Amino acid sequence: MRQTVLNLEESKIREVANAGMGRADVLPFWFGESDEATPDAVRDAAIASLQSGETFYSHNLGLPALRDAVAAYSTGLHGPYGHAVSADRIAITSGGVNALIVAMQALVDAGDEVVAVTPVWPNLTAQPLIMGARLRCVPLQPDAQGAWQLDLPALLAAITPATRLLIINSPNNPTGWTLTHQEQAAILAHCRATGTWILADEVYERLYYRDDTPTRAAPSFLDVAQPHDRLVVAQSFSKAFLMTGWRLGYLILPPEMTLHVGKLIEFNTSCAPVFAQRGALAALAQAETITPHIVGHLRACRDTLVPLLQAVPGVETSAAPGGMYAFFRVAGFADSLQLAKRLVAEAGLGLAPGAAFAPEAEGWLRWCFASKDMGRLEQGVQRLRDWLSAPSGR
Repeated sequence: MRQTVLNLEESKIREVANAGMGRADVLPFWFGESDEATPDAVRDAAIASLQSGETFYSHNLGLPALRDAVAAYSTGLHGPYGHAVSADRIAITSGGVNALIVAMQALVDAGDEVVAVTPVWPNLTAQPLIMGARLRCVPLQPDAQGAWQLDLPALLAAITPATRLLIINSPNNPTGWTLTHQEQAAILAHCRATGTWILADEVYERLYYRDDTPTRAAPSFLDVAQPHDRLVVAQSFSKAFLMTGWRLGYLILPPEMTLHVGKLIEFNTSCAPVFAQRGALAALAQAETITPHIVGHLRACRDTLVPLLQAVPGVETSAAPGGMYAFFRVAGFADSLQLAKRLVAEAGLGLAPGAAFAPEAEGWLRWCFASKDMGRLEQGVQRLRDWLSAPSGR
């Protein structure tokens, strides 16, 4: 086996979850998914597809109808900025994770330099290492209120003509930090000058809660880029349509790259399942009914959880503008993995350790607030409060 694979760290999120899965007394908030099922219309479309016998391969790049629908959907979100997305730029993948690794395979050779903005979902830093790349990380920094910010000059200084790829996730998992259009334009201009590709993980773009903008999505590189820029955007149906288990995502590519990505999909998964693609078509047909309802509920969840956490003595956090997480730390606890394991064992509370996302996130915890029942969030905070106030909590 390759030494690179042997050297990969196991997911610390899974390590905590494995310690608590199967226990009925644990409130699980460790994974990045809602506990609400996929909407009926989406499930019904997939059932109808299966019942009609659509159990065969599709085109490597996905059903033409779905590629058209994704292009129209993306144009609806980003077209107001003057940048329509055409179907010849769309590749349907078997999940957002698959979209990302296919993009890495298309762009990164062994020995290439890759820069990533961290903390970030661990797959985004593991994948370039799997490809044999040399990884450099530029950390976000928390302010006094617990909100994470980008040092833009530091990022630009880290990207040189030797940098093959920049990986950036906004809205960010786990911090909720979100790029502005001004920052995206500056990053894009710099990467044009250095010849650096950008891989933008924008799967949380619809989970955006700012009141000072009429947009239906977070700022996207698609808003400032041209179709032939060295930009690949990774997307997923998981978050905005409650479709995590469906394993369906897509890439938005320069048009000259799409055919070659289709070849990679053939050698990875061949194609996404047709019944899942039919479900995605139904989701997109009702996107402006389904997604605003989901986002409104998630915002209510965030606005319930964060003030409760802020009221717990020793907790530092802030309400993030995007994503589905509260990222917080508790004074006096430096080892987030140990803390998360203790909370599972002693408080019945399942959270993700910050150490899973980057060294600079050590001491922090991620709480997924995507809960159908907000009472579970209140109960979870009470468990945290009770555990911290008990002698055993210290």
